[in-house]
Amino acid sequence: MPPVKEDYYVLLEVERTATFEVIKKAYRKKAVQYHPDKNPGDKEAEAMFKKVAEAYEVLKDADKRAAYDRHGHAAFANGGNGFGGFGRGGMQGFDPFDLFREAFGGGAGGGIFDGLFGGGGRQAGPRQGADLQYELEISLEEAAKGCEREITYRRRATCEACGGTGAQKGSARKTCPTCRGRGQVQVSRGFFSMVQTCPDCRGAGSVVENPCRECGGDGVAVRQTKVKVSIPAGVDTGMRLRVSGNGEAGAQGGGYGDLYVVLSVKEHDLFERDGDDLFYVLPIKFTLATLGGTVQVPTLDGKAELKIPAGTPTGTSFRLREKGMPQLRGRGRGDQIVRVEVDVPRKLTNEQRAALEAFAKACGDEAAPLSESFLEKAKRFFS
Repeated sequence: MPPVKEDYYVLLEVERTATFEVIKKAYRKKAVQYHPDKNPGDKEAEAMFKKVAEAYEVLKDADKRAAYDRHGHAAFANGGNGFGGFGRGGMQGFDPFDLFREAFGGGAGGGIFDGLFGGGGRQAGPRQGADLQYELEISLEEAAKGCEREITYRRRATCEACGGTGAQKGSARKTCPTCRGRGQVQVSRGFFSMVQTCPDCRGAGSVVENPCRECGGDGVAVRQTKVKVSIPAGVDTGMRLRVSGNGEAGAQGGGYGDLYVVLSVKEHDLFERDGDDLFYVLPIKFTLATLGGTVQVPTLDGKAELKIPAGTPTGTSFRLREKGMPQLRGRGRGDQIVRVEVDVPRKLTNEQRAALEAFAKACGDEAAPLSESFLEKAKRFFS
């Protein structure tokens, strides 16, 4: 009598209504738990690793799962060990390690480190160079109008002597004899195997017979580079500009990475920025605040006139429309907010003091010329 096969849903510990993502997550957990690499010499763990793989093989496929839900294990009874009729040649042709690689996105080796840590699947050949970052400080005026700046930095550039091949002139690269051009080698460790980068060609798939004397065979050399950066109007601190192809060159003929310019806008002596708006504090004389008048206010575009109404108290704000920072991509401009502060004189001449005392007397309260409503509120509070 053949042994009774365990229910696939029970093996993976999922409900019969579980979605594919739930089933895949459950399989990944079980596969790592019972993988032979984590359980060397444990035959029971090895058997469970194959069982959960078999369960996942069926339940991940909509047609196989539907047949299993209708007929159970009998749906696959013909063709050998339960997998005939589905093109896998029965369990004789079913590789649980192949399924493991598929579930974890690994490469050709099938080892646990391959799928989990991304060791496989990379094509041989030169790799693109690294991206670089450059911090650039600009003024508020430059941020408002946009500008072009030339920056100087050092980077790994294509070796001029060998043109990036890494080989001395008159010689060429040859296929790596260790990996045979694949850039990877398969290493067996007991029950499992894994793929790793070829130690001789470092993944390039080819090696240099006569290395270039300038770069030592890397194909790159450190050089000082200058590049012009166009800064659009409206940028702010923390924004990044990408200058394509101005990063580092990849070794052995690999392409260039990108340069990222990180902007920092210097603090301004007069203006404080908040998004697209600018704030400016305007000191005005007591007489102007009392009598009213017109003053000139600095803006990024030059001077603008601002009318101060009579009786303006300190702290009053006025808005100058579209005198702030331009918005990126030409969508308009912010405003400039002008906050007035009444400048109280600290030193008075005898003539000025006499005039103010006369003014206080004319107001009817020399010591504290406060409004009647304020005095009434204060009296109620302290009574």
